Amino acid sequence: RGEPVELPSPEGGVSRTVRLSRPLDFAAVTDHAEWLGETSLCLRPDSRAYETFGCRAFRGEVAWLGDGLFTRIAALVGFRGRDRSICGPDAAWCREETVAAWRTTRDAAEAHYDRTSACSFTTFHAWEYSAAPGRSKVHRNVLLRNEIVPELPISWIDEPEAAGLWEKLDARCNDTGSGCEAIAIPHNPNLSNGQLFVPDRNSPLDTQRRHAALRARLEPLVEIVQAKGESECRSGIPGIVGNDELCELDKVRFIDGAAPPDCGNESGRGAMSSAGCQSRFDFARYVIVEGIREQARLGVNPYLLGFIGGTDTHNGTPGATDEADYPGHNALRDATLSQRLSGDAGGGYVPAPLRNPGGLAGIWAEENSRDALFDAMKRRETFATSGTRIVPRLFAGRDLPDDFCERPDAAAAASVTGVPMGGRLDSAPGDSRPPSFVVSARRDPGPGGGPLERIQIVKGWLDDDGQIHQQVVDVAGTAAPATSLDRKTCTRRGGGAPTLCAWWIDPSYDPTREAVYYARVLETPSCRWTALQCAALASNERPEACQDDAIPWKTQERAWTSPIWVTPARQAIAR
Repeated sequence: RGEPVELPSPEGGVSRTVRLSRPLDFAAVTDHAEWLGETSLCLRPDSRAYETFGCRAFRGEVAWLGDGLFTRIAALVGFRGRDRSICGPDAAWCREETVAAWRTTRDAAEAHYDRTSACSFTTFHAWEYSAAPGRSKVHRNVLLRNEIVPELPISWIDEPEAAGLWEKLDARCNDTGSGCEAIAIPHNPNLSNGQLFVPDRNSPLDTQRRHAALRARLEPLVEIVQAKGESECRSGIPGIVGNDELCELDKVRFIDGAAPPDCGNESGRGAMSSAGCQSRFDFARYVIVEGIREQARLGVNPYLLGFIGGTDTHNGTPGATDEADYPGHNALRDATLSQRLSGDAGGGYVPAPLRNPGGLAGIWAEENSRDALFDAMKRRETFATSGTRIVPRLFAGRDLPDDFCERPDAAAAASVTGVPMGGRLDSAPGDSRPPSFVVSARRDPGPGGGPLERIQIVKGWLDDDGQIHQQVVDVAGTAAPATSLDRKTCTRRGGGAPTLCAWWIDPSYDPTREAVYYARVLETPSCRWTALQCAALASNERPEACQDDAIPWKTQERAWTSPIWVTPARQAIAR
């Protein structure tokens, strides 16, 4: 809300105060559900478990297999999920404490939700389901429509399989008739070794169809960018036809300086240990095209995914995405620029200098209220940004006016004759006309924002052999020259626009083949936080890492709209 937040120091007290220069419209605190009870028991001196060995090891008072975060968590759980010495008989102490901790989180969300007609700030009840099989990040953020919520958050300890999570969300929330409603948002797929989205081909076909339908209903969105990297696409993945020179934004996974080996059609393990293969299923662009394949195979598309961004800060500062004022993400480890530029301040598996300040979620809704925002997320009328406040919009239709960009009622007119981002444009029998797209964007007007360079339409489809194709088309603006950014001063030189708009028809449209389209909006290149914060210091005050050429110094902020699926008339679509 733009109010100051104090961050802790390793020595106790406050290390620094941070605040957003511009408030957010909405936010969710998605705390890890797995050890809410254990953490509370181990940090509350009057608890029954406070003096247990596991709690003392968790607090770092005794050594146990080292002193890193993961070994401290292992001390909490004893490698068994629930440690009896901490949780008591039948885990009753931990259950009781989790109920209390979950209530505290809910009370905070309720206290800060503006229910007046001003709609100034909306909070969501939420948690993170943090499965990590084989040290692969298979996390999901669970968001609730309103204050009617399950008694306890569902964690991977209680339900280790994604399908089980979906079924429990239905059983404990969506199908209770109480007004409770939940969705789950896959989180950080670029670190999942493919495990978040590789299709199940081993279960009975009826089970596969049921799970695909559950996923389609309960997971309408995917997080495409956050502090631990961008999950849109990656260059060099085998079997992907077509190039995209802009796929290398904030890539955080490397093994011996190169991209990890390809997983093929399988999944791997170990991304959270900087190990294992990387899959096309780690990137949203290829997942939504794989959905076309699953639609043909199962009769239902499990990957009808809109795009959002997330900050994923562990400082409790959602929206702190200003590159020049990036305060880090782990207050006890990266309070100084020198720590943020070091290799291990980020917690290990993502080198701190490769982290970015995080992304933002944008939603097109009638008003800033829980119901309106939640409904918009369910219909995928969302967009993501890399942290900037670009505002994009995309429509597709058969009869969209070609003077869209000149019309004062452009969005209203497009809403009547077309479908918005997140929707599907179905072809009528005998109608082989190519769809037209109208896309617009306005720049971030704030001090950290830059002029818009161009808008691109990204198209994906499968050929007759089942191979994934990608095509990227510039539809508005032009690429900035390589000399447009001064490294020493971080000054941008000319070019760009405050707004861009385009009306476009796909010249290679095939009326017999389903395709998926989304827009990507690019700012002109700018200095990354690593360069901006180094440049802000006097030369004799800069950490040695400021001279490290291996640390990226520039970036290109961007926004992504949710996709629009264009389906042929002959295809029966399961809705």
